[in-house]
Amino acid sequence: MSTDELTPVPAEPPENVLEVLHTAELTVEGRMPWSSNGTFLTTLSVAGEPVARAVYKPLRGERPLWDFPTGLYRREVAAYELSAALGWDVVPPTVVRSEAPFGEGSLQLFVPADFEQHYFTLHEQRPDTHDVLRTICLFDVIANNTDRKGGHVLAGLDGRLWAIDNGLCFAAEFKLRTVIWEFAGERVDAELLAAVAGLLDEVPAAVADLLDDDEVDAMLQRATRVVERPRFPADPTGRRYPWPMV
Repeated sequence: MSTDELTPVPAEPPENVLEVLHTAELTVEGRMPWSSNGTFLTTLSVAGEPVARAVYKPLRGERPLWDFPTGLYRREVAAYELSAALGWDVVPPTVVRSEAPFGEGSLQLFVPADFEQHYFTLHEQRPDTHDVLRTICLFDVIANNTDRKGGHVLAGLDGRLWAIDNGLCFAAEFKLRTVIWEFAGERVDAELLAAVAGLLDEVPAAVADLLDDDEVDAMLQRATRVVERPRFPADPTGRRYPWPMV
């Protein structure tokens, strides 16, 4: 799939991006490379005009996992809803799309990015990104991300950082696996901490409805632990890493 072959779309996403993700005409451009599950790049059109691109992950394209139930696409959407509820907005807009070429799945706004950059290069070369990387780190603790590879942190062409590929999140059993350990032991910023504390008052229905009750309870336990001990986690075992790391 060459970029020269893709349907041109505007550089900026539409203001009503969630509505567009839900309702726009969906055209599959091709399969995304290096994905273990079925992942497709699509073009979204309104009234025949291409307006955006999105990444489509249908249920039918998921490989069964022994430690996660089917329906990983719902966790992709729950991750977006959690990020939005916390006010952190580090996950691109993502919805459940029922009417789609290969059946129900998640549809996430495609982020044009510098794909030569990833967590390790950003942390080493761009200290200005460290606060956002801390936010993604804490997000992964709350969401219990088991697969935060370096390449799952994107440097968007708009200057923002984004956390993508969040399907392996929200397990009830604590199984954090991430490459983001450079902030271990640091105290969590008060603003981040206040957002986590707010989650304890009420879990948004948009998140809870996508998860099992025990997964919601476990998320609240993780959030409570952060509030009570407001420091970024450490990994004394040295084994809580995904593979491959990028």
